[in-house]
Amino acid sequence: MNRFLRWGALGAIAVFVFAACGSSSGSAAKKKPTSGKTTGGSVSILAWPGYAENGSTSKDVNWVTPFETESGCKASVKTFGTSDEAFQLFNTGQYDVVSASGDSSLRSVANGDAAVIDTAKVTTYGELAPFLKSKPWNSVDGKVYGVPHGWGANLLMYNDAAVTPAPDSWSVVFEATSPYKGKVTAYDSPIYIADAALYLSKTKPELKITNPYALDDTQFAAAVALLKQQKPNIGEYWSDYLKEQEGFTKSSLVLGTTWQVITNGVQADTASPKVTAIIPKEGSTAWSDSWMVSTKSKNVDCAYKWINWITSAKVQAQVAEYFGEAPANLSACTLTTTKDFCTTFHADDKTFYGQLAYWTTPTTKCLDGRTNVQCKAYKDWTAAWDEIKGS
Repeated sequence: MNRFLRWGALGAIAVFVFAACGSSSGSAAKKKPTSGKTTGGSVSILAWPGYAENGSTSKDVNWVTPFETESGCKASVKTFGTSDEAFQLFNTGQYDVVSASGDSSLRSVANGDAAVIDTAKVTTYGELAPFLKSKPWNSVDGKVYGVPHGWGANLLMYNDAAVTPAPDSWSVVFEATSPYKGKVTAYDSPIYIADAALYLSKTKPELKITNPYALDDTQFAAAVALLKQQKPNIGEYWSDYLKEQEGFTKSSLVLGTTWQVITNGVQADTASPKVTAIIPKEGSTAWSDSWMVSTKSKNVDCAYKWINWITSAKVQAQVAEYFGEAPANLSACTLTTTKDFCTTFHADDKTFYGQLAYWTTPTTKCLDGRTNVQCKAYKDWTAAWDEIKGS
C-alpha cells in the first residue's frame, strides 16, 4: 500500500495544533519512558512518514528528539512510501524496527526478518486495544510479532448531491452499469482485491468466502473478475490521498473508497461539495499498523524503548492527531487536543470496528483455516492487480 502522503493533508493543521499547544505538546514529549534510561545505544527506525517525526518536517512536530534525551538512545529515521518498499528495506537488516502494515507484516515473518516480540518488555502492552493485539496480521501460531500502533477503516465516501439515493452498499462502486462512470475511485494497491472479495462474501454466498484475504483459485478469480468489471467506471485509482481529496473537492470524483482523514479534509474545505462517509452493510476492510523488531537487530534494548515510547499514551495522542488515525493506546483518547478526536476516528467503538476486516498479508496457507486447498499468495495478488489496471 502507499500512504506516503496520508498525513500531508493535515500537515498545516497539525503544525498549527502543535504550535497552539505550546507547553502541552512539549510536556507530553518529555514524559520519561517507564523502562528507564539507557547509557548509549542507538535505534534505526523504518517508518511511515508521520510516525517518527524528528522536527525535520516541522520544528514543532518532534517526538524523536525527546525520546533520545530521555532514553539515552540515539535514533535515526528512514521513511518509506509503500509496504513493498518497507518489506524490502526491512529485509536488508539495516533497521531495528519497522511500522509494518498488515499487507507486509506476514511477509516479513515468513522471510525471517521479524523477531518474536517479548510482550513483557513492552511496558504499554496492557494499555493497547485488545482488538488489535495477537491478531492474524501481527501474530503467527500464537507468537506475537507486532505491537499495535494505530488503525483506520476503508470507508465508502460519496458526494451527497451527485449520488442519489444515498448508498448503503458497496454495489454502487462495483455495478457494471454505474451511472457514475468515470467518477468512481478505488484504492491503488493489490490489497484492494480484498474489498471485492468482502463484497462477494455477502452477495455471492455460493463462493463460501469467509476471509477476504484467504482466497482459493475460484474465489480469487471471482474477485479479479469483479474488479475488471469495475475498471471502465474508474476515473482514477488513488494512493496519494491529497489527490483523492482534490478530486472530491472539484467533483471529478463523486464516489469511492476513502479514509476518515480524507473525509475530514473534504468536509473542512468550504469550497467542496458536501460528502458523507459510511461503512456499507457488507462491512469494510481496514488497515492496522504494528511495530516489529528485526531479527538482525544489534540494538534490541533501544528498539523496545522506542516501541514503549511511541505507544505511550501521551505520544500516541500526538501521533494520532498529526497523522490522522485511531490510536492503539486508548488512554491517548483523554489526552488529544481535539476532545472528540477518538469519537471521530471510532477508536473504541466496538460496533464500528466489529464490521472491519483488517488487512492481512495473503499466503498460500489459507488464513481461514482450510487445509485441503492452497490460497493465493501476495505475489499472485500483485500480478492480478497489474492485470486489472492494464485491462
